[in-house]
Amino acid sequence: MRNFFKVVSAGPMFFVSAWVLMIFAGIARTDVGIHPFGYVTSMVVTIGLWLTLAPAIGAVARVPMRKTKR
Repeated sequence: MRNFFKVVSAGPMFFVSAWVLMIFAGIARTDVGIHPFGYVTSMVVTIGLWLTLAPAIGAVARVPMRKTKR
């Protein structure tokens, strides 16, 4: 049941992370040298980031922890 709530909470976090990306891109636009972009473009970038980073994060999370020898 816990995994179900993790999946459900990922939906709203997508929209929040897209909004945060849009805000920070607007703040750092002069330093980075980009034009400000809207929310839809921010959602596309967020989807791309999630699709590239999620498999890597999943692979790292599945690696069992090593037990240290004392």
